[in-house]
Amino acid sequence: MMAKAEAAEKQRTKTKAGVANTDKILDCALSAFARHGLRGTRVDQIAEAAGMSKTNLLYYFRSKDELYEAVLSRTLSVWVRPMQELDETREPAAALGAYIEQKLDCSRRFPEASRLFAIEIMQGAPHLRQLLATELTDMVERKTAIINSWIASGKLRPVEPHHLLFMIWATTQHYADFATQITTLTGKDLSNQAFYDETLTALTDTILRGVLA
Repeated sequence: MMAKAEAAEKQRTKTKAGVANTDKILDCALSAFARHGLRGTRVDQIAEAAGMSKTNLLYYFRSKDELYEAVLSRTLSVWVRPMQELDETREPAAALGAYIEQKLDCSRRFPEASRLFAIEIMQGAPHLRQLLATELTDMVERKTAIINSWIASGKLRPVEPHHLLFMIWATTQHYADFATQITTLTGKDLSNQAFYDETLTALTDTILRGVLA
């Protein structure tokens, strides 16, 4: 029994270490890909940043392309998560307001992920096309149905749901994708709490005033 318990504990430790290494690799890869793109990034650069050998890194991800796709998949999960909470049981002002806030918070916490996602999309989404055509499309269809139900009940103006979602994505992610421009023009970015609060209020008030009935 003691031997089995020790073996189980070793396996748990090994699993925790593996998860930690995977997360570290993905974090370092995100920074590298966001700065240099897929072609301009080398695996040994990522391995050095992660504090491991190239051979060790390739134990977790067999190629640079596989690592790049894993980073993109994790990024898409981060962006989709707030949309999952867009719930028809809530009033549209509360639901849409919370969605705008969560999206802006993602831009504050994960700016490199937003920029990498934007680069992938502008290149025609060669590594994400399948996920966009399945998981994201299904999610958007469900959420546009919710928006249409709010319109039908007279709670929202007759706006086109896709354009409303695109508007939220564009305005919130702008603060990550064009952070250099915003900092140059204002001297601030979303890490400044006062500026973050000001931005959230401006986006929320402007968008909701345009769609609430």
